Amino acid sequence: MDRAFANRSEAGRLLAEKLEKYAGRDDVLVLGLPRGGVPVAYEVAKRLNAPLDVFVVRKLGVPGFEELAAGAIASGGVRVLNEDVMRAIPHADETIEVVSARERAELERREQMYRAGRPAPDVRNRTVILVDDGLATGATMRAAVKALRQSGAAKIVVAVPVGPPDTCDEFEQLADETLCLSTPPFFQAVGQYYEDFSQTTDHDVRELLTSVAQENPPRNPSEQE
Repeated sequence: MDRAFANRSEAGRLLAEKLEKYAGRDDVLVLGLPRGGVPVAYEVAKRLNAPLDVFVVRKLGVPGFEELAAGAIASGGVRVLNEDVMRAIPHADETIEVVSARERAELERREQMYRAGRPAPDVRNRTVILVDDGLATGATMRAAVKALRQSGAAKIVVAVPVGPPDTCDEFEQLADETLCLSTPPFFQAVGQYYEDFSQTTDHDVRELLTSVAQENPPRNPSEQE
């Protein structure tokens, strides 16, 4: 399917249709990558009757070329580096340490802000559905998958509306299951596959998380035993 989604909400509903086998299960947790992945994840969590939370990942942009990802960091102290980009950066180790420190502070700030005092979810022995509004280089999603592996997730499902074929193929190896609704061969940017790709704000993220928390309190599989 090579098409434009009306907006992130529609993309989330279409993703959810393909994830129906996970509906109503006590071990399932839906995590959205903020900001843009959260409206998509919200629709998935609502359809599956599953708890929703964020998994904060920060791109490590190359100074002066911030859109170029030298890697990414994720919750739990995980860092993933793009070695090809690192080799092209002068004084790469020192440079990336400075960038990492700055982004780590922002990561911690966002976690506190988005959850509004709620504890981070326990992913151990859970089936985690990781959702974003699309993949490009995949750097942030790779960091998220690695972090969840280290945290003891039982199964990791990467679910996105759109991504380039080679990046989606890569996640077939990294995750336990990968769902890319659209894999256009001449992919340029995630936003080109949305009619409305307006920015998701921090307020939007908090509102969606609060809404799901009220409707669908977090469940821990151990509490069901």
